[in-house]
Amino acid sequence: MFGASGRFSEITFSLMRLVVGLLFACHGAQKLFGVLGGHVMTGKPLMLIAGIIEFGGGLLVAIGLFTRIAALLASGQMAVAYFTTHLPQGFWPIQNKGELAVAYCFVFLFIAAHGAGRYGLDRGFRRK
Repeated sequence: MFGASGRFSEITFSLMRLVVGLLFACHGAQKLFGVLGGHVMTGKPLMLIAGIIEFGGGLLVAIGLFTRIAALLASGQMAVAYFTTHLPQGFWPIQNKGELAVAYCFVFLFIAAHGAGRYGLDRGFRRK
């Protein structure tokens, strides 16, 4: 970014990555541990996989470790969730309650393309 508007772009990107990752991890915690108003869904293989991707991937994205891989998996999972769960309920996300899945899908796709940024743990693995 250029000029004054770009001065805080790395900080705001990292804050977005942290918040989105933690919120996503909360969805996984609901499925895996039954906390935060959720129910344990580990008896269903697809929900177990979803919970692992959401919890583990969300935490990895939040701290910026293996960010590109974790975000790509999370994006793919949200695309699958949208097409298998929401789309059969209607075409438009606002009608089929799939807005969050679409938003997560594209935010994680952006994070996968961008990487962790300056304030992620991935920075320690970069070649100099």
